[in-house]
Amino acid sequence: MRVVITGAAGFVGGHLVRASLAAGHSVVGIDCFTPYYDPDAKRANVQPFLDDPAFALVEADLRDADLVPLLEGADVVYHQAGQPGVRLSWSDGFADYVSLNVTATQRLLEAAKAARPGKVVYASSSSVYGNAAAYPTSETALPQPHSPYGVTKLAAEHLCGLYAANWGVPTISLRYFTVYGPGQRPDMGFRRFIDAVLDDRPVPLFGDGEQVRDFTYVSDVVAANLAAGVADTAPGTVVNVAGGGSATVNSLLDLLGEISGRPVEIDHQPEQPGDVRATGGSIEKAQALLGWAPVVPMREGLAAQFAWQAALPVGA
Repeated sequence: MRVVITGAAGFVGGHLVRASLAAGHSVVGIDCFTPYYDPDAKRANVQPFLDDPAFALVEADLRDADLVPLLEGADVVYHQAGQPGVRLSWSDGFADYVSLNVTATQRLLEAAKAARPGKVVYASSSSVYGNAAAYPTSETALPQPHSPYGVTKLAAEHLCGLYAANWGVPTISLRYFTVYGPGQRPDMGFRRFIDAVLDDRPVPLFGDGEQVRDFTYVSDVVAANLAAGVADTAPGTVVNVAGGGSATVNSLLDLLGEISGRPVEIDHQPEQPGDVRATGGSIEKAQALLGWAPVVPMREGLAAQFAWQAALPVGA
């Protein structure tokens, strides 16, 4: 198969490149190396693949690149690119989120309308739900984002539905629930928690720690993408990709203490605007349509991320 991956140098994107190459596919990776976090860290994510003749890295911005030639002949387009994070999406940051999450997705869908790839798999987010009324939350719940970031992810998801309904573009949107594992972005919770433990610093914790989160290990998220790329699903389908269970942040910090063998001291900080109280996703639809369910338990996944971070060079 010929696979195109946007955001190929990102956290999930890099893992998806590796899995696609391992499956014998030819891969075109697209990334513009935005400075949301250190671009050198992103380049390190794709460095192992640059000598693989089945991989081609295209440094391009979805907002102005000529995308049709890149998408022509593609069996699957995995659209992982976007501006992540809730806290920077307010105020002056909002324009970047609209541009990188909404405008970029619309241009990609326009190119897909012309190039007709076999499937477009969009990386959406559980942030579209906001403070959902029920848990585990199913795809039929009314989306009510609690942050500008969530608004832009939902807008891009709606665009996938519109291009499916009006032009038959074969889209499927996967709503990720808090992805973790080796390679996690430096701004994400587990990455910051583990860095603090390794440095013998207090762990910065926003709020009281009783927030409930559904965590999904990165290899499970990759498996969901691969399944979505070949599944016979109706254009415009939306599916949760969740870890199959939720836990409080405090309980996970206790688990981190057990894994690390170190005391975990907490630096309590105020709750942040846009942070929701609880997330938890129903995976019944993913099981039915994709034949997918998560397989990595929390302890195993967190231990793998801890080991990865512990092995990083100082300052990485």
